[in-house]
Amino acid sequence: MAEATFSQDKFSCPVCLDLLKDPVTIPCGHSYCMSCITDCWDQEDQKRVYSCPQCRQTFSPRPALNKSTVLAEVVEQLKKTELQPAVPVGPGDVECDVCTGRKQRAVKSCLVCLNSFCQNHLEQHENLFKGKRHDLMDATGRLQEMICRKHEKLLEIYCRTDQSCICLLCMVDEHRNHETVSTAAERTEKQRQLDETQRKFQQQIQEREKRLRELKEAVETHKRSAQTAVEKSERIFTELIRSIEKRCSEVTQMIRDREKTVVSRAEGLMERLEQQIDVLRKRNAELEQLSDTRDHIHFLQSFPSLSDPPGCPDVPSITFSSYNDVGQSVSKLRQKIEDFCRRETENISVAAERPETENAGLDLGEGLYFHRAQTNQRGEREILKPRFLRNLEAAREK
Repeated sequence: MAEATFSQDKFSCPVCLDLLKDPVTIPCGHSYCMSCITDCWDQEDQKRVYSCPQCRQTFSPRPALNKSTVLAEVVEQLKKTELQPAVPVGPGDVECDVCTGRKQRAVKSCLVCLNSFCQNHLEQHENLFKGKRHDLMDATGRLQEMICRKHEKLLEIYCRTDQSCICLLCMVDEHRNHETVSTAAERTEKQRQLDETQRKFQQQIQEREKRLRELKEAVETHKRSAQTAVEKSERIFTELIRSIEKRCSEVTQMIRDREKTVVSRAEGLMERLEQQIDVLRKRNAELEQLSDTRDHIHFLQSFPSLSDPPGCPDVPSITFSSYNDVGQSVSKLRQKIEDFCRRETENISVAAERPETENAGLDLGEGLYFHRAQTNQRGEREILKPRFLRNLEAAREK
């Protein structure tokens, strides 16, 4: 008996949950009723990308569908076996409202009878109401939430005036003269708004991902520039006299400090961008999950809270400067600095202790301040030289 039950489940269509009718097997290996998979793919015609409802594998162009004669024969043999017992209810399953004693797992819910049915009672229900239109949906534990508490009727109307789901009796009673539409129509409108919100979220995600990539690249370039400046400065300063060697170490440390400051700030911005991306992805995933639900009421009740964009303030920009001018300026000044250092050793020691010099003396005691690019009189973009190099040049010209 257990083997027979397994076989019946194995040859059931994942869409309608019934035994396969005109079974077809799509490229990913899953099988469906010809009509079920056709209906699913007809809804995806506009995108021209077709997917398996079970594993979500996509296909393009649309695969041709051919009836599987082998599967059809197996299903026909299976139909001839006696009816298997319904599946007992398990954790997270919906109970059959008709079962007495031990409850079985419901497979469908009727929006007219407002009951959920196991496979056996569903067949009895279909036989009893054959020819009558009873809307069925996948078994849901939210059936009571789809019923008007006042009139115990199905909530199938949406009142736009009060922004709530109502039944037909509510519409002709307390909601008379209000703007009302069917829940399906309102779902269509809200779905359009959801799609637009998702589009905006996706755009924000893409913009921030691009910004994050650019920022990471800029940080690496900045690190390389800083490393190049350090190496070139060290090479030049080792050629100077012993008094300059001490200043060389200080300059190296200043560059590192500046690098650390800029990189630290950039890493903080990257962390904020990553956090914003996570928030937007989470909200987008929630919207995606909401978009897939067939429960109009759940959709309409959840949409307002999920459609509001999460707080993602713009991340301020950061400017990265080049360190190339450090080594270049020091190289040009090397010979004159040697003579200058011999004459001005005492002045250098004093100047290193002060944050600013009153004259144009060498101020190696202050930090390396790399200024933003400015436009010169010729309209060219140039980087201002660090302050200590400007002081060196001024002292050299004296």
